[in-house]
Amino acid sequence: MATVNTVLGPCDPSELGVTLMHEHLMIGWPGWDSDAAAPALNRKDTVKLCVDRMEELKALGMRTLLDPCPIDLGRDVELMAEVAQAARINLICATGLYKEDSGATQYFRFRAQFGADVINEMAETFIRELGEGIGSTGIKAGVIKVATGGHKVTAYEEQVMRAAARAHKATGAPITTHTDEGTMGCEQLDIFASEGIDLKQVIVGHSCGSADLKYHVEMLDRGAYLGFDRFGLEILQPDRLRQAALIGLLGIGFHDQIVLSHDTVWCWRGRPLPIPEEAFPAWKPTHVFRNIIPGLRDAGVSAEKIDAMLIHNPRRYFEG
Repeated sequence: MATVNTVLGPCDPSELGVTLMHEHLMIGWPGWDSDAAAPALNRKDTVKLCVDRMEELKALGMRTLLDPCPIDLGRDVELMAEVAQAARINLICATGLYKEDSGATQYFRFRAQFGADVINEMAETFIRELGEGIGSTGIKAGVIKVATGGHKVTAYEEQVMRAAARAHKATGAPITTHTDEGTMGCEQLDIFASEGIDLKQVIVGHSCGSADLKYHVEMLDRGAYLGFDRFGLEILQPDRLRQAALIGLLGIGFHDQIVLSHDTVWCWRGRPLPIPEEAFPAWKPTHVFRNIIPGLRDAGVSAEKIDAMLIHNPRRYFEG
């Protein structure tokens, strides 16, 4: 029987329940550790903030959260485990590497200049974190995270995706991706397909960055899941366009291939960002439950289709 690795150990996918598929407890942009004058992380306060948010989400019905932070974005799996234990929640972490323009790319790019087989080296890293654990923590990743920038897949990003595909084939762990500006999802699937991946094991993340149904349907017809997982982040795309595209796709029968979330970031490594909360009033991890789902119901979307996106699709994705 298939199991999914959570930060507290293996879990049967049938026990996941209502799941948010793309949220971040903490992010650290590469270079955060070079800011020696930044205030030290107050771990106690950080844990409390995260636990409080988990409790709020649990009260709204959530039982599982996927934090797909890759290796090079300040990932802290011990923080995730502490929060999961305190909040009594299923929390799944990721292995993988981020996109070239924002990730920590120099190590593998430097090695590639000297002929290193970086694709297989990356794959070895992902396989180790999925099967043996992350560092000395014993915490195993449950998913592989990769990313591309807008309108182009770089050579480095292609290497990461091929490594992810090989790690998936070795372990069975599913793949979730980041896209920018509603682009390159089809190209991501092309790369995975060329490595022999069943695209039903892939979520093309942030697909709601586009309202182009032709773009969405092309990926859905190939069997992939789409992440409508940036609700509330209106600076990148208005929610009304996300909802319009989502309602359209649900209306033509694709409710079994879509998952929901917000891509919120709860804490930052380094200095706090000087952005007032009112600049992003809807970008909160409760937004889907409090606003988006009621809006879908008002538009005539059935409870069965809502349950598919929040419960059944995450379960089937992790069942493999």
